[in-house]
Amino acid sequence: MTSTAQASEPGARTAHPDHLGHVIFIAAAAAMGGFLFGYDSSVINGAVEAIRGRYDVGSAALAQVIAIALIGCAVGAATAGRIADRIGRIRCMQISAVLFTVSAVGSALPFALYDLAFWRIVGGFAIGMASVIGPAYIAEVAPPAYRGRLGSFQQAAIVIGIAISQLVNWGLLNAAGGDQRGKLMGLEAWQVMLGVMVIPAVLYGLLSFAIPESPRFLISVGKHERAREILAEVEGDKIDLDARVTEIEHAMKSEHKSTFKDLLGGSFFFKPIVWVGIGLSVFQQFVGINVAFYYSSTLWQSVGVDPTDSFFYSFTTSIINIVGTVIAMIFVDRVGRRPLALIGSVGMVIGLALEAWAFSFDLVDGKLPAAQGWTALIAAHVFVLFFALSWGVVVWVFLGEMFPNRIRAAALGVAASAQWIANWAITASFPSLADWNLSATYVIYTVFAALSIPFVLKYVKETKGKALEEMG
Repeated sequence: MTSTAQASEPGARTAHPDHLGHVIFIAAAAAMGGFLFGYDSSVINGAVEAIRGRYDVGSAALAQVIAIALIGCAVGAATAGRIADRIGRIRCMQISAVLFTVSAVGSALPFALYDLAFWRIVGGFAIGMASVIGPAYIAEVAPPAYRGRLGSFQQAAIVIGIAISQLVNWGLLNAAGGDQRGKLMGLEAWQVMLGVMVIPAVLYGLLSFAIPESPRFLISVGKHERAREILAEVEGDKIDLDARVTEIEHAMKSEHKSTFKDLLGGSFFFKPIVWVGIGLSVFQQFVGINVAFYYSSTLWQSVGVDPTDSFFYSFTTSIINIVGTVIAMIFVDRVGRRPLALIGSVGMVIGLALEAWAFSFDLVDGKLPAAQGWTALIAAHVFVLFFALSWGVVVWVFLGEMFPNRIRAAALGVAASAQWIANWAITASFPSLADWNLSATYVIYTVFAALSIPFVLKYVKETKGKALEEMG
């Protein structure tokens, strides 16, 4: 997909739409893909133990079913750009909406474990597409004066999707009498949890028919008149529309489409800056953040927390995730990327170390001792808060800014792929590691959080306030 977030057509910089509310609606509708990204990623949290019981599988096999969606994510993210460049951004959203819908129905009605795994791959493909097409589309239709604020809709939608999925899971579990396999509407509760995603998926599809195609895509396929109409709609009709079309055409022609070959160089295969991007992606995942969103209910139940309470704690963790994300959005341009990353790393080390300490105690009557139980619970929320206000947002900002223009698109693709792979490694390994030694598992995550501090200090340069042309 052509790079757009850094477009700098001068005629548009001060453009203000006549109907800002309509532009906000367009961005919010596109960000529904981010909502589904967050919802589908974390809704499985409510079904893990029920799937284990329903299909009588061990931790290793269970982990593969949970993590297999990430394979679909990687493929969807890798192909979304090409699909969108060929058939348009809106059609890409509609395909994603259909895949989310089909995945929700299939996941709710599996006839075997491998069938459930297949539908999770389908859902993962939709997540991957949504992770690419949403930010790109918003960047292409947002007036430059509002691009940063409207672009933040995607991340906000993701964390809200995570929170809503946990709230829905908690509500359904209560309706089923606290039993994940209790009956609801003729199905087991966990099946309803996975099936409810049909509602936002269909809404996403319907909203895609209510928003316009990207002017940039329309210009790329020669539909200049329609592009002018949409530019007038989103940037205001007081600008010189012909000049805007010419500016966009010129920017598209002058763009260098980076390739994998552009990333090669240096003494270790990739250019050093590419390795820094890969390092940021890997550290973001190796602190174990997705354990909090994929396995938190299972984690709390494993140390004696009542299932209904464990679902509630998963929801409160998601709320903390939203709070942290808002903090990051407020301060990332004021404080800077590096300071936030370092603050977050220190906070994560403290939270993870306390969890590791609490989990090192033997269970008494199937539960952690009261002091250790409360410590683990508070520390988990501290960890998520510090991740959300730092690495959860800052890494994506860094990856969008740190690479030279000539290699930005390809380097971002490699770094994002590394993130999916690292995500898969943590997701697939946690159940087996937790069975081996839960405390030691959290020691491992603590070590990675600690190592991220010297990594940032030595290798990561501040990008706040710098033009993209200055990078590299």
